[in-house]
Amino acid sequence: MGGPAARLSGKAEAAAESPGARRVGVLDRIRLALLAIGLLCVATGLLPRAEAAANLRRIGPLLLFLASVMVLAQLARRALVFDVVAHRLAIVGRGDYAILFVLCVLFAATTTMVLNLDTTAVLLTPVLLALAGPARIAPLPLAMTTLWLANTASLVLPVSNLTNLLAADRVDLDGAAFATRMWLPQLVSVLVTMVFLWVWYWRRRQRGADRYLPPEPIRPAPGRQRALFRTTGAACVLFIAAIPIVGDRIGLAAAAAAVIAVVAFAVFDRSALRWSLIPWQLLIFVLGLFLVIPTLGRVGLDHLMGTLIGTDPGAFGSYRAAAAGVGLSNLVNNLPAYTAGEAVIPPGNRNQLLALLIGTNIGSIATPWASLATLLCLEFCRTHGVRVPRMRFIATGCGLAVVATAAAVGALLAVGH
Repeated sequence: MGGPAARLSGKAEAAAESPGARRVGVLDRIRLALLAIGLLCVATGLLPRAEAAANLRRIGPLLLFLASVMVLAQLARRALVFDVVAHRLAIVGRGDYAILFVLCVLFAATTTMVLNLDTTAVLLTPVLLALAGPARIAPLPLAMTTLWLANTASLVLPVSNLTNLLAADRVDLDGAAFATRMWLPQLVSVLVTMVFLWVWYWRRRQRGADRYLPPEPIRPAPGRQRALFRTTGAACVLFIAAIPIVGDRIGLAAAAAAVIAVVAFAVFDRSALRWSLIPWQLLIFVLGLFLVIPTLGRVGLDHLMGTLIGTDPGAFGSYRAAAAGVGLSNLVNNLPAYTAGEAVIPPGNRNQLLALLIGTNIGSIATPWASLATLLCLEFCRTHGVRVPRMRFIATGCGLAVVATAAAVGALLAVGH
């Protein structure tokens, strides 16, 4: 079975380079411009240097985590970890779409929860789309599964989303305490997503076939490829196991796991170690946001967000914050929507802040630009020739955003303080 593994290795290499190796496109120019504007804000004094430095100190651990986990995930993809799992799930399904649906949901949701939503977007999306051909599976249901769950399954752990790391720091919750507060909203969100996925994309009428063809298993070839598969797989498992233990040092845990993978590739496949593994686009996007958004807050954005969200610590205030998060995320993007909202919510209004988080995480699925994960998923759909009907995407995304957000906020309030 070395042949399929070798072919997939070539695809994996191309996919592993996707976040950093592709040519500078329109989105990359926007990110560079955002960073340049942020630096100009500091240089002109619109954003005081002390405030800018404080913001950068706050996001330093986030940037370490983001860079490390993306390097780890890209090397794991090159080592066929994701491909082996995806093919094994399709084999377990035995041609039954209902079983495959549940397995794909579990795979995408778990990847999002423990490795973060950008990993699902960048690495899991092309894996499942590549699986569609040999298994004769309709690609659109697979694409929408990763696209939606990359966002709606990103609530339960601080590592699942950059906004979660910010929120956990703001409300002073470690990983275990954060999961205790968010497990029920996360469960509700995933269940609602499953209903929408099945009704709008996975039913027989939507997918166009009764059964699919189980693919052949992927087995890494003996020697270097198998050693890389086992080592990088073990690094991923160690990182996942460390999540409930390391607390706010999750960036260091991700860096340690990435180092294990890098060392393995340095020994067995040095050609994979390129500067393009570092997700510079994501890093400069975050840096730029944390310079531009505070500047906008000083010139009127804080007042606007304060008017939209209010300061009510009760249920009405929570739903109001979530609604503002959904609306602003789909107008601009979920990360600036969260940071702008966080700035005006009183420190003691924990439920209101977490409701804002739910709105920005779950709600950012109605427009293509609402989250970076959505943009990345849609880009992979385009490169794989998968057509995502625009009006259907927006209509179903609006429905899911409203229903899942409302249900998850209700679950948050049910869990209590």
